Amino acid sequence: MKNKNLISIVRRYLTILLVGAMLLSTLSGCKGDALNTDSASSNSDSISIVTTIFPEYDWAKQVVGDTDNVNISMLLDNGVDLHSYQPTADDIMKISDCDMFIYVGGESDEWVEDALKEATNKDMVVINLLDILGESQLKEEEVKEGMEAEEEDDDEGDEESPEIDEHVWLSLKNAAILVDEIASDLASIDSEHADTYQSNAENYINSLTELDQKYQETVQSATNKTVVFGDRFPFRYMVDDYGLDYYAAFVGCSAETEASFETVTFLANKMDELGLKYIFTIENSDQKIAKTVIDNTASKDAVVLTLDSMQSTTSEDVKNGATYLNIMESNLSVLKEALQ
Repeated sequence: MKNKNLISIVRRYLTILLVGAMLLSTLSGCKGDALNTDSASSNSDSISIVTTIFPEYDWAKQVVGDTDNVNISMLLDNGVDLHSYQPTADDIMKISDCDMFIYVGGESDEWVEDALKEATNKDMVVINLLDILGESQLKEEEVKEGMEAEEEDDDEGDEESPEIDEHVWLSLKNAAILVDEIASDLASIDSEHADTYQSNAENYINSLTELDQKYQETVQSATNKTVVFGDRFPFRYMVDDYGLDYYAAFVGCSAETEASFETVTFLANKMDELGLKYIFTIENSDQKIAKTVIDNTASKDAVVLTLDSMQSTTSEDVKNGATYLNIMESNLSVLKEALQ
């Protein structure tokens, strides 16, 4: 896909430049502005965990609990989402000497390979979410009927490999697997607190499982089992977990911003056909496409609802109490309203 290939090339080039800049800036001893917990002091005995996105950050935070020798950082903390993030020199420095680095591992993270090559801590534990879940748990990006296809690269002989949907954190079932891995790997780094990490993880996984059951019960009792998104669709893992069907304007990782008349018309007709009264967007959407779809329905009175994909959760949100569990609980409330 042409747009994604260009973005990927630019990211990789910039990361190589930043790695070089990192070597120069090391002398200055500057610190980045990425979100840090204050549970650990900056002494040499503290353990440093660097995460790319909010779900990883919050999972690690739940596993660590009250342990006071662990510092957790989140790189994407200012509202920039995974697909448009570019690491700064300070970000590369944070990764370079941390004890544990957690990242998604999809196409948006291609810059990580170059960053890790220059890491000063050769004993760093690296957690790639996609690798932990494995092929059996992963899903390829799906272009559904009516969806706006991305512009293809016209270069002959260029064969596109299947693109994996990166949004694995939006499955509570996946979250339980990944939290268990974080706890196990952290225990291997800090054996003194291994029992605490495992206990915290078990309690948290129980909470994830309870919420997963609530999702299952909501969908089982729902009269409608289809959702329509006038937006990108990062919730493939969620809907597949519970047997929901969906239609959307774009795939989850799409760089497109304008939907064609054909796509808008298809989604509007689908809402009429199914008698749907709600259309979804993701967080921070201008809702333009969703409202245009509504304007093209027969009744023109559908309501726009928002599901939070946690791709752009900020440090301010964290300070205000945002957690992975309460966002997923909020998403369930929104979903329940649309499925009734």
